[in-house]
Amino acid sequence: MSELLKMLGCRYPIIQGPIGMFNSPKMVAAVSEAGGYGLLAVGFINDADTVKGLIDDVRKLTDKPFGANIVLMNPNSGEYLKILADAGVKTVTTSVGSPKDIYPVIHDLGMKGIHVVLALQHAISAVTAGADALVIASAEAGGLRSLNSESSTMVLVPLVADHVKVPIVAAGGIADSRGYKAAFALGAEGVQVGTRFLASDESPASEQWKKAIVECPDGGTGLIPLGNMKLANRLIITPWIRERLADPSTKNIADELDRNPDATGNYERAAFGAGQISALIKDIKPIKAIIEEMVS
Repeated sequence: MSELLKMLGCRYPIIQGPIGMFNSPKMVAAVSEAGGYGLLAVGFINDADTVKGLIDDVRKLTDKPFGANIVLMNPNSGEYLKILADAGVKTVTTSVGSPKDIYPVIHDLGMKGIHVVLALQHAISAVTAGADALVIASAEAGGLRSLNSESSTMVLVPLVADHVKVPIVAAGGIADSRGYKAAFALGAEGVQVGTRFLASDESPASEQWKKAIVECPDGGTGLIPLGNMKLANRLIITPWIRERLADPSTKNIADELDRNPDATGNYERAAFGAGQISALIKDIKPIKAIIEEMVS
């Protein structure tokens, strides 16, 4: 058994990628029930009761191991870690912030932490800070990105593997058995999967969002800067986004996007997050079938 699997306690080294405030106990439980490691996204939650409620809802659906992603910029991170530890969670992932101060807290609680990094320099710093493992989120991955020049999975995963001694998890460009097997060949002990699980039967994403993923062509995603921050989201470039990007008068398209179109019905301006792997996803199916194909 690999060190990563010992850390996760699940059957397969497949971690569910967290997506902002996108939480579904049903989807987390489905990943865990299928042998992966379901992950709640608590990083952008502002009250402890919500975190406790999400944990309880997952526990009602599965007795298998699951965890949560902690966004280090959230001042409630320490409190949420204590709640997770009290609930029996053994391993969390951490992201968006320096891991230096939080890893002593994680270890004092008897937990393990896997830090998400986008570059070699950050990987080395995270291990020095005490990270027990790393998620290597390469350029093609969805979610929150930097505006710096970034390396692909084919480059970054083996590069990090050559420089650190802790287990690493490949994230970005993985949706089927080909990507899963390639990750191990590159030096990873496991994978983190976001977009493929987003396009599943158990995902609470809207039908419009899932349809956008399935219909996404090669090169159909892009990085949309988040205002004055040196960060960006990888989104599917819809016709409306493409039109606004081509307009010289557009100053901050992030402010014009609708991040909750299910509530407003304004799908034309929807921010459909997804990784470049969308171009390979051609159907919506159960999470169990996705994982079974991946490990076959």
